[in-house]
This record gives sequence, structure tokens and C-alpha cells, in this order.
Amino acid sequence: MGFVVLHMEKAHGSDSGTTAHIERSIIPKNADPTRTHLNRRLIEYPDRVKDRSAAIQRRLEEAGLTRKVGSNQVRAIRINVSATHEDMERIQREGRLNEWCADNLRYFADTFGKENIVAAHLHMDEKTPHMHVTLVPIVKGERKRRKREEQAKKRYRKKPADSVRLCADDIMSRLKLKSYQDSYAAAMAKYGLQRGIDGSEARHVSTQQYYRDIKRQTKELKAEVVELQEQKDTAREELTRTKKEIQTERLKGAATTAAANIAESVGSLFGSNKVKTPERENAALHREVATHGEAIEALQTRIQTMQNDHHRERMELEAKNLSELSRKEAAHTEETTRLKNRILWQNHIIGCLSFLLLKTSDIFRKAVHGIIRLARDYYKPRFDTEQVSDIKSVLNLFGDDKQSHRAAGDFLYITATQKGKLDNREQIKARREVDNVVEGRYDQQQKRGFSMRR
Repeated sequence: MGFVVLHMEKAHGSDSGTTAHIERSIIPKNADPTRTHLNRRLIEYPDRVKDRSAAIQRRLEEAGLTRKVGSNQVRAIRINVSATHEDMERIQREGRLNEWCADNLRYFADTFGKENIVAAHLHMDEKTPHMHVTLVPIVKGERKRRKREEQAKKRYRKKPADSVRLCADDIMSRLKLKSYQDSYAAAMAKYGLQRGIDGSEARHVSTQQYYRDIKRQTKELKAEVVELQEQKDTAREELTRTKKEIQTERLKGAATTAAANIAESVGSLFGSNKVKTPERENAALHREVATHGEAIEALQTRIQTMQNDHHRERMELEAKNLSELSRKEAAHTEETTRLKNRILWQNHIIGCLSFLLLKTSDIFRKAVHGIIRLARDYYKPRFDTEQVSDIKSVLNLFGDDKQSHRAAGDFLYITATQKGKLDNREQIKARREVDNVVEGRYDQQQKRGFSMRR
């Protein structure tokens, strides 16, 4: 059995840096750009909310807080959930990843309140699939410090005990954090996962700390490379200098030998057959030359070893990079093929459904023809009242919620594009006006009298 991963961290201020990381407005170094399109937003933002930071602010504005939120107060709690790498791959391979995501959202909604979970994202472009959940710590109940305040000299204005408050400390207490680990592991037990060791000294590494460690390790490696290069240059200089010294010593040795021979010859003329002093000097020079020769061999061996190690490390790194690149390319090709096949099948299904509806439904056929006529009319900027009514009738056939209306609008647009064989300009016009009907902008124009998006 693998282990669950549940990490909670306080976020101060707007937390815009984490928002950029989660929503991939900035691609981090540990992410694979070829897989970023597989990431998913699991909770849709409300109208006029563009990102995670705006969703946090919207929840704070609508919560009914009575105290002013400080500029550096904890406004959100970052939650990171996953499992061991092998287990996440197994869950994905078994086709249970969507179920895992849904169970996670249900757990956090039940634990902290659905209205306080303002964002959730699934990341598939990093090594291990994981979820980022954003919790706004809106709580109810009496503050923990109220008793101490009552004992102090300064009196505070009493507030209702059930008033809402922004307080991360109530959620992030030691006992509650431990209980979350227990209850979350119980919720994930159906996936063959269990709680980590209670009291373990292992700690989660934050994204910021991860990048700091990578930067530090890069600097250390660069420093080591520079140091090795300096050592190599020094060894080469020492080798060159030693060769020059040896050449000089050899010349000195030859001169000393010649002088000794001359002295010996001269000495023999006077009856002496030994010249001890030049012989001793010559022997010393020979020993020094031998010592320098050994030093040269050692330096050459050291240089060759360094070159061999560098070459081996470079080849290993290149082989590793090529292997990883091949694996990623194969996975990308497989995923691309699967998505293309899925799109072809979906288009086939949509074509069949469109054909049936055009043959059997007068309302659907009338709405599609209205979209085609508007798209082809160069001078008509928008739908008339009858065309809007026809499109709304089709939308209501699919359901009465906004999500169903958007799906029906997409279906109408695709059908009109295929049947009318619309060009690029006509497609843009049809897409825009259908979206205006779906989002209710025609109704807003009639009520308020301002122009729609064009």
C-alpha cells in the first residue's frame, strides 16, 4: 500500500505568485510544457472572476466579515494532495483519476465547507499527478483569545459568538492538522492508500524552496566545474614548467659530465684518476631529473583521469537526456493519437446527433438555419427577436442551468458550422452571437439599453 500526501500551508497577502504557478501563467522549470494541456481546472470561477486570487477576494467580500482584513493577513490556505508516484500512476492507469479528483473535492467540501473551497486544479505536467486546492479560512464561533482579552484591562466590543471570522489558526491547529491526516487517509483508503507514519520527521518541500535548492545546486556545480578547470590549467602549467626544468637540468648534467671528463683527464696527467666533487654533483642532478620525471608522469596520469571522468559523465548525461526525451516523445505521440481519435469519434457522434435533430426537430432546424443566415449576412450585426427565441427554445430543451445552455450553444454552433460550411469570418460571427444569447446579453440589452460585445 502506498501513502497519501496532504500538505497545508498558510498564504499571506494576495498570493499572486502561487496563482501564477498553479494556473501556469508562468511555466515552472520542473513542468513538461508538452503536457501542460492535460492540466484541468476542477472548480469553475464565478462570473467576472478571472483567476484564483480574484476568487479568494470574492469569497472574502461575500462572507460577511465584520473585521477589516489586514494587508498581510492569511487570506487563504494552500492544500496540496497526491500520493506516492507509483500509486498515482496506478490510479491513472486504472482509469480512476477522475473519481480520485471527485472524492478529494467532496472531502474538502465536507471538512471545510463547499463555499470556502474557491479553487482546485489538477496538474499532469509534473513528475507525479497532484491537486492544488485553495481554502479561504472562514470560520464561526468564539475566538480563542476572548477569555484573555476579558481578563485584560482593555475591554473590546463584544461580538456575537456565531459571527463569521477569517482565522487560519483555528483551522491549522496542531490537533486539527493531525485529524485531517487521519480522516483524509480514511477517505483515500478505497484507492489502496494509507496514512504516513505518525510523528515522521519527513517534511514537504515547498515550490519556492525547491527552486531555491535547484538554484543553489546549480551554483555549486558551476563552482566545482570552474575549480576543476583551474586545477587542470594549473597541472598543465606545472607540466610545462617541469619539462623546461628537466631540459635545463639535462643540459647542466651534460655540461657537468663534460667537465668531469675533462677534470679526470687533467687529473690523470697529474697522477690522479678520480674527481669526486663533480661526480657527486652529477649524481645529484641525475636523481633530481628522475624525481621530476616521476612528477610529470603523475601529472599526466591525473590529467588523463580527469579527462576520462569528464568524458564518461558527459556521455552518461547525454544518454540519460536522450532516453528521457525519447520517453517523453513516445508518451506525447501516444497521447496526441488518443486525443485525435477521441476528437474524430466525438465529431462523428455530433454529426449523427445533428443529422437526427435536423430531421426530427423543427425547433432545432429553425435555430440552426437562423445562425447560418446571420453568419452569411455581411450587413446584419446580430440576431433578431425571432431568431433569439428559437435559439433559447433549443437551449431550454437541453436543461435549465447555465452549464447545459453552454453545451447546447456549442452544439448549435458546431452543427451550423458543418451544415452551412461557414468560412473563418462567418464562424467568428456565429460563435460570438450564439455566446451572447447563451450568456443572456440580448436580455441585458433589452433591459439596460447598452450594446453587446461585437
